[in-house]
Amino acid sequence: MKSKTLIHNIILIALILFLHSCSSGPSLDSIDYENEFDDGKSLFLKKKYSRAQEKFNKVVIGALHTDIGDDALFYLAESLFLQKEYLLAIEEYDKLIRRMQFSSYIENARYRICESYVFLSPKYFHEQTFTEKALLKLQEYIDDYPDSPKRLEAQNAIISIRNKLSRKVYESGILYMKLEEYKAALLSFDKIIEIYYDTDFHGFAHMQIIACHIHQKNFDEANKYYMENKKFIKEIKMVYLVDDWFVKKRVYEL
Repeated sequence: MKSKTLIHNIILIALILFLHSCSSGPSLDSIDYENEFDDGKSLFLKKKYSRAQEKFNKVVIGALHTDIGDDALFYLAESLFLQKEYLLAIEEYDKLIRRMQFSSYIENARYRICESYVFLSPKYFHEQTFTEKALLKLQEYIDDYPDSPKRLEAQNAIISIRNKLSRKVYESGILYMKLEEYKAALLSFDKIIEIYYDTDFHGFAHMQIIACHIHQKNFDEANKYYMENKKFIKEIKMVYLVDDWFVKKRVYEL
């Protein structure tokens, strides 16, 4: 009986100590969130982004509904962006956009998402999901903020991205040509003409279509296409080369 009482007392004491330790830390209500935010901002300006994130995250968890909630969420996203943690940054910017639709940070957050996807975009020979996402987000940004001071920068980013996507298709077409898969090559070059008509590879796609026909000894088809699209060959200053293909009845590179 005494043994049971002793065990009961030990358990009771342990429970009391545990509850006391839990209550000894500061409660959410006792935290000075404005001070936490100011500390986070100070760390942010010193480029101590990881420590700043701890401060901002504490404010986001406990005071998102307050006047400093959107400030903390934006700077949390910014600190992740500046650490090149682009996917995590996108997640936080997106929370701001969805939860605080009237925040003054919305436009900046939208553009940061565009920039994040641009930075995540890989070289042309890799899979291009992030590149396509960047293109979509940039176009949406320009549509929603036509007078933005970032408009020209966004337009230039779109041009660069479309050139990258066009190059990927173009290089695929060239590879098909090397494999003598001319039908597949023609589909690639046609795609550039149809979709990426404003890129650096447009004129060269026309030239390679002519090359495909010559490779297949379809000289009449090659000549017809050349006559119909010669202006594009002139734009890339390759008329002399294509003319010589017809003279020699074969394709060669300079």
